[in-house]
Amino acid sequence: MRVLIVDDEKNIRRAFSLALEAMGHDSSSASTGEIALQELRRDSFDVILLDLKLSEESGLDVLTEALKVSPRAAVVVVTAFASIETAVDAMRRGAFDYLPKPCTPEQLRQVLARIEKTRRLENKVAELESRENLDPDLATSSPLMAKVLDVAYKAAEADATILILGESGTGKGVLARAIHRRSPRKEQAFITVSCPSLSKELLEGELFGHVKGAFTGAVSDRWGKVAAADRGTLFLDEIGDLPLDIQAKLLRLLQEREYERVGEANVRRANVRVIAATNRNLAEAVAAGAFREDLFYRLNVISFRVPPLRERMADLENTVRLLVQTLSARAGKKVEGVTPEALAALRAYHWPGNLRELRNVLERAVTLTRNTVLEVSDLAETIQPAADIRVGSRVALEKIENEHIRLVVANTKNLEEAAEVLGIDPATLYRRRKKIG
Repeated sequence: MRVLIVDDEKNIRRAFSLALEAMGHDSSSASTGEIALQELRRDSFDVILLDLKLSEESGLDVLTEALKVSPRAAVVVVTAFASIETAVDAMRRGAFDYLPKPCTPEQLRQVLARIEKTRRLENKVAELESRENLDPDLATSSPLMAKVLDVAYKAAEADATILILGESGTGKGVLARAIHRRSPRKEQAFITVSCPSLSKELLEGELFGHVKGAFTGAVSDRWGKVAAADRGTLFLDEIGDLPLDIQAKLLRLLQEREYERVGEANVRRANVRVIAATNRNLAEAVAAGAFREDLFYRLNVISFRVPPLRERMADLENTVRLLVQTLSARAGKKVEGVTPEALAALRAYHWPGNLRELRNVLERAVTLTRNTVLEVSDLAETIQPAADIRVGSRVALEKIENEHIRLVVANTKNLEEAAEVLGIDPATLYRRRKKIG
């Protein structure tokens, strides 16, 4: 861990530094609160060892300011003026722990061990809370998918930037998380940013953080996802939708490991491993001027394409089995699998939404079924075998339109292209697909 020692006594700073070095930790020192805050603005630290009684400052005041600058740091107050009152006050202000001065190396080792354990638990809880049980998405007997996983897991061991390509719903985010879990950063945070989800202004603040008053709605200082991912992995989902001026700032982060919060001139540093994903052709976006060429090359250090479900149908039966087990356990039911007829219906469907759509279909079926094995009738109507639908058949016009939409979407690269073929705008197509299921 990286530790900042804040003490006005040189000998104390030296003693802490030697003890931390012997334990395998990196350390920096500051003799005043002002210098400490400058260090915190310049770099990131896991732990702050803070003397409660500095020469001309109150350690409690420095504690408050330090946590504003570096909210993820664990502050351990160290003082010769130990008392229950000051300990309680320090904890109220956000201190992690409290040590008397002088303290032994063993006392220091124990408090650092508690911090490390707490960090690991926090990261594990964050991962479990934000992750569905998605391992079935990576179970494969497909040579094509197996090759992708082989490259991905080899790349996980390095620290290079990774670009994951593939259609929506193929499990790019699942694979990114699996890469993180196999990387040297696995004990640190895995932070996701969905690039299309926010306006440019809000996205920049979400990514890099902002200060109070930086824009309308910025009512307080905020640390962004880059700071949260420090020493861990930052996953940029659908990076093809990242606005051009934010692309320049991302390039700076990748090249220099530097960034600035919105509305602030202070240059900050972050040690993050970036994994990006997109369903777009970035080479075409570069040619069209919609994506920076230098950023594309910087992201494209290691890249691979996750195949759509229709190209790995050999995995369907096993994936369905694993998903039904997972989903039925979550629903508190005993659904043991699917009938051969239901599996045949699942195989016959073209899965434009890929694994995400498959999961949704099975979750709906498991939730609504009263059977111990999923039958064709448990599946969504769009999955069930339909009578031959032809122009002129005695069927409702809506069914013909729905089938036409499904086929066009299945045979085009993305929703924008499908909407152009159908002669409707993408928003209308999105609503129709949602209605169809």
